[in-house]
Amino acid sequence: MAPQTRSVDHELVRAVAHAARTRCRGDNHTMAAAARARDGRIVTAVNAYHFTGGPCAELVLIGTAAAQGAYELDAIVAVGDRDREVVPPCGRCRQVLLDYFPAIEVVVGRGDRLRSVPVADLLPESYVWADHQLDAE
Repeated sequence: MAPQTRSVDHELVRAVAHAARTRCRGDNHTMAAAARARDGRIVTAVNAYHFTGGPCAELVLIGTAAAQGAYELDAIVAVGDRDREVVPPCGRCRQVLLDYFPAIEVVVGRGDRLRSVPVADLLPESYVWADHQLDAE
């Protein structure tokens, strides 16, 4: 089955590119992420790199969004510092995004080939944590 492609939120891409250019500094902050909240707001964040496995920008963004009262995210994109353009989420981030926001759209691709795809398309035959939880009685 071919991945579903939807229109790209170019305002979101511009916001994350700006955050990567202006907020990523040195080796500790090398990636930026931006998400569109259900209410239309754009939330941005940067990673917190550490040799022990510090959180990716997408994971920092989930906490940042929650701290701002944005618990429903509709789209997300990450961009690397030093003009690295859009970078797709790593496997851990794909799984977390699927579990937190099963309908979220993820912007992937490069240059004029950007596309927005459902996170589930990035994890075919995926494990969905919520599907395996026992109902509380």
